[in-house]
Amino acid sequence: MRRRILLAILLAVTVTGAALASPLGVTGWLLVSNLAREDLSSSAQRIAAILDDQLADNRPLDLQQVRAAVPQSGELTVQQPGKPELTYGANPGSEVVVETVPIARGGTVELAIPAGPLRTRQWQVAMAVILLVVLSVGTGTVVATVTARRLAKPLRHVADRAARLGGGDFKPDGRRYEVAELDMVADALDASATALAQLVQRERQLVGDVSHQLRSRLTALQLRLEALTTHPDAEVAEDAQAAQEQADRLAEALDELLAAARAASEVGAEPVELSTVLPEMSEEWRQLLRAEGRQLRLRVADGLMARATPARLREIIGVLLDNSLRHGAGNVTLTARRGDTEGTVVIEVTDSGAGVPEELAPHIFERGFSGAGSFGVGLALARALAEADGGRLELSGKTTATFSLFLRVPSPADVAAVRWPAERMPR
Repeated sequence: MRRRILLAILLAVTVTGAALASPLGVTGWLLVSNLAREDLSSSAQRIAAILDDQLADNRPLDLQQVRAAVPQSGELTVQQPGKPELTYGANPGSEVVVETVPIARGGTVELAIPAGPLRTRQWQVAMAVILLVVLSVGTGTVVATVTARRLAKPLRHVADRAARLGGGDFKPDGRRYEVAELDMVADALDASATALAQLVQRERQLVGDVSHQLRSRLTALQLRLEALTTHPDAEVAEDAQAAQEQADRLAEALDELLAAARAASEVGAEPVELSTVLPEMSEEWRQLLRAEGRQLRLRVADGLMARATPARLREIIGVLLDNSLRHGAGNVTLTARRGDTEGTVVIEVTDSGAGVPEELAPHIFERGFSGAGSFGVGLALARALAEADGGRLELSGKTTATFSLFLRVPSPADVAAVRWPAERMPR
């Protein structure tokens, strides 16, 4: 894209320069010639006027009186019928510029100068026109480069934003480019990210609610069937026993399906080196905090690995840092350490603000709940994304607001593929 913009602008500048160079060069060439001839004609007319005065007084022609009007390296020739030719000045050579003016009694005044200096000035003007065209193309190149870079950089950022959105990074990006069309695309991507985030959260909530309801009803059914297995009527007890076996199979199938659904959501999870990805994720937020007079401190243990989807991890960390930027105060600390439980790592985000009020803490991860007038989507989405990667997001500190993200350590047993349970047929 950048190359196309650059070539298009350069082509336009070059064609324009070439179209203007020819008429400008010809016009300059003719202008120099016309000016030289006008000067030469003016000098010849002054000489003719002086000589006419001498002839009117019946005096012999004296060319010494007109020598000041003869150009340097020029030659004056006066011709009269029946009289010898009079000359003054140096021989201008074979290639000359000549102007002839009539005088009284049928005579003529001829003033000639060498054509060499005139040609030199004409070529100087032509070279000046060529230089002007070259400067125009050079200026056009600079403008084209700056314009191409100004347009290509936002386009690359929009493409990267779309790729991250497809990878599950739903965090809105407030960057705009002062180009109306690109800003419209950025607004559309932000709107799509918000809609997708809400859709993902609703689906997570629906899966949780459905599984909870099914488990509750199934448990109640199993309890009733278990009581019927002790019925005194042998036929009733036998049927109850068979029904309970089917209910147990249904419970197992439900567990396998829910486990497969969780595994499917974790397909993108991979071993992530936190000492590499966290500095990259935090750089953007470090600049935003610095603009508010605050600092972001990063502490990551060496060689720390976690199993997560990079796009989801970026979204979760972005939500937590954005929460500290908007609702916290003072410096923000991003820490990654080994968890107290074997096989876990903990990523913590802490700020020096007033903390989370006691009455708000139990509801802080509820969708639509906000104590500061926001939409109440960010933390709920961050928790849903953490759970989708098999992790957990908790508020571990209220007085000093501390959010802790618990993730699993990668193990050789992690399998990328997901196998859904085979369909069971009733007996």
